Amino acid sequence: MAVSGGPACETLVSADIGAIAARVRTGGLIAYPTEAVFGLGCRPADAAAFERLLEVKNRDVGKGVIVITDDLSRVAHWLEPVPEAMQAMAEASWPGPHTWLWPARSACPAWLRGRHTRLAVRVTAHPAVRALCAAAGSALVSTSANRSGEAPCRDTACVRQHFEGRVDGILDLPCGGVETPSSIRDMITGAWIRGGPGAR
Repeated sequence: MAVSGGPACETLVSADIGAIAARVRTGGLIAYPTEAVFGLGCRPADAAAFERLLEVKNRDVGKGVIVITDDLSRVAHWLEPVPEAMQAMAEASWPGPHTWLWPARSACPAWLRGRHTRLAVRVTAHPAVRALCAAAGSALVSTSANRSGEAPCRDTACVRQHFEGRVDGILDLPCGGVETPSSIRDMITGAWIRGGPGAR
């Protein structure tokens, strides 16, 4: 179902993964469900789409973003080799709601890392997002669907209220039922940045 978003942007609100993936492939900015909340995303290497995302979210580029994928091979060319034991630990946590801060190669777009030397990477277990990545042939930027400082959206109604007419597509499917955002752990030091054992 195409919904008019005004002259600036027509937002496609649909449960059709192929239709939303087409928006991604042509440089679009979308909102889509993840394990816990809705995310805003685009192709990670698309600088113009990423700039729109920052504007829509009012986010500082220096913060960096998470890149979410169905298969690590889609982002492997941006990642430095790491100790085998740490890579095995990361891969054992995937697919799932676990983000790892992985040392990034110089080829990794600077806007993804922000002011950091690591790229935040997650192989998602959400079946619709996995299918979306496969259909788009790309990993996706994943930052929560909210203006900076506000609560993230957890359903399509919230996304439409705040972002209709400002994004090109909304994947109208539910989140994965996880209560809290993904854990975040440093690949080299093993330090938990968010979540981890004992987290509430």
